[in-house]
Formats: sequence, C-alpha cells, structure tokens
Amino acid sequence: MTNLKEMACQIRQDIIEMLAAAKSGHPGGSLSAADIVAVLYFSEMRIDPENPSWPDRDRFVLSKGHAAPVLYAALAEKGFFPREELLKLRQTGHFLQGHPDMKKVPGVDMSTGSLGQGISAAAGMALAGKIDNKSYRVYCLLGDGEVAEGLVWEAAMAAAQYKLDNLLVILDNNGLQIDGPNKEVMNSEPLADKWRAFGWNVLETDGHDTGGLNASMEVAKNLRGKPTIILAKTVKGKGVSFMENQAGWHGNAPSSEQADIALKELRGVKA
Repeated sequence: MTNLKEMACQIRQDIIEMLAAAKSGHPGGSLSAADIVAVLYFSEMRIDPENPSWPDRDRFVLSKGHAAPVLYAALAEKGFFPREELLKLRQTGHFLQGHPDMKKVPGVDMSTGSLGQGISAAAGMALAGKIDNKSYRVYCLLGDGEVAEGLVWEAAMAAAQYKLDNLLVILDNNGLQIDGPNKEVMNSEPLADKWRAFGWNVLETDGHDTGGLNASMEVAKNLRGKPTIILAKTVKGKGVSFMENQAGWHGNAPSSEQADIALKELRGVKA
C-alpha cells in the first residue's frame, strides 16, 4: 500500500523539478494541494493507468487549472505516462501544457484553466452519471481564490438541485491568491456557512493530514441526497520554507539555485 505522506513529498519534488526546468508555472497552489491529490490518486479514486478512458472510472476535475503541475506529477507517479515527460512541461509541441488538456494528456478528464468552469463541468459529469445509472464518483479540486467567480455558485446551486451525492468537491483553502490574501482581495468567508446555505454537506479537515483527508472522503461516500465539499485548510507553498504563505510564489518558478534548496528540504522530509 502506498505511503501517502511519502507520495505527497515525491509529488512536491516533481513539482519543483518540472517548474525549474520550464522556468515557468505555478508552485504555490500546486504544493498546497499535493497531499489532497496524493490521497485521491493513490487511495481514493477507482482509475486504471492502463485504460485511461475506462467508462466506469472515477473522474477528477482540477478546477484551479493553473495548478496543473500537481496533477501531472500524480499522473506520472501513477503510471499514466513516463516520469521523464514531466521535465518537458510547457515546452512548445509537448503535451504537458500550462493548463491541463484532456485531448492530449492521458488521465486528464477535463480541460481547465478558466476559473470557475471546472466545478461546472464536474457537476455535469456527476449529473450524467446519475442519468446513466453509473456508479462512478466525480471529484473536483477548487481553489479558495476561485470561489470569487460567480460561476462556482451557479454550479453549487445546480449540484444541490439535482442531489448530486456522487460529487465531492475539495477546496484547497490556503488563504492566498496572486494579488495577496483572499480576505483583502475578495473575502469569501464564512465558507462553511455559504456552502451549507447552498444545500451542501460540509466537512472540514487539515489539508495536509492524509489520514484526515482519507477519513473525510470515506464519510462523503456515505452521505446521501446532497453533494459534499471538504474545506481543506492548507499552506500555500507547503514543504518549501521560503515559499510557504508567500503570495509571490503563486505564479513564479524557482531558479535552479532555489530549486536545489527546495529539493534538499523536501528530501529531508520524513513520512
């Protein structure tokens, strides 16, 4: 069985390596989501790297599409494509673009990038599953800055209206976006109250506690009649000391020297 903390640490190393090679990308929100994505891909979801289009697979939508590096790292570690491909991130003519492309990347279920649209697509997938009597579940990772988009709340209303209990949204609640703290740019609190008011089950956990994330996802499977959201409290840039809680690392790639420092820190992490 995969050690989820070790896998999350490996995913973080992959993120740093690919962004340093690309000299471009978004480290902060990719690093904050590594534990969440590790639990999804190595414990929670029913997926088959040998058959990415398996009709009965669980679906995952990275609504905050700029955090593509965390998804690419998980897909590579899971075996959807060779790990060496990660170092070609954002290279012209290569399939690992700055945002996920479902037509080019094995294992990507929805192309994302325009904030707010991913959760809408995820709700549509979940509704299709209900209509078709399918057992698959749909998982969606949402950014906390992203919830300033009105489209998010339209999707939230629709998901509750159609009782999409096969939809689980995880909110990467790291408190920062590109322009600074969410509370200063566009305060979305109280998040729990808002999602409950929109007709959702709300669970809260530490987004870096793989055990807590696993337990919350298990609870969500047994909740009926409503969609569920997990508000996962995280640290932007988690695992790299000079990136943690720094809005400036939202969309700036590390230099080779900074990457070396970051990788030394991450390789010193014990599970």
